[in-house]
Amino acid sequence: MARPLIVKENKRNKPLDVGGFSITVLASETDTGDYEIFHLSGPEGKGPGPHFHPWDESFFVINGELHCGIDNEETVALPGTLVHVPAGSTHWFRFGKGGATLVAITSRGNASKMFTDFAQGVSWDSPDREKLIELAAKYGQTILNP
Repeated sequence: MARPLIVKENKRNKPLDVGGFSITVLASETDTGDYEIFHLSGPEGKGPGPHFHPWDESFFVINGELHCGIDNEETVALPGTLVHVPAGSTHWFRFGKGGATLVAITSRGNASKMFTDFAQGVSWDSPDREKLIELAAKYGQTILNP
């Protein structure tokens, strides 16, 4: 059951290094009962390649620029932009010039567990792509060729 939750900056979870960018789990499905919230930041050029999963995902750009694609549409999201990715849509993103910071929200949980596993050494820039694909599949995510 969800409970009230206040996460102050000095009480956040430790950031996870997922393929050269940082993901901080602000709230997991266990905390909210339904969805998850993340703080992401990364340097220019980092980010996940094309993939899809059974949960919705939204990004709100705080600063910098985020190059992203959803199905056949590509855009550069600047501060104040919200990008919503419906479940099952193929998407990708890359942190733009100078890097970026964003807040992400996912539905139906389990992304926080997947990111935690990715941070154990299997990530988007991992040389062992088969291990990455296998680990992502464990959470219902499908990774496509770049």
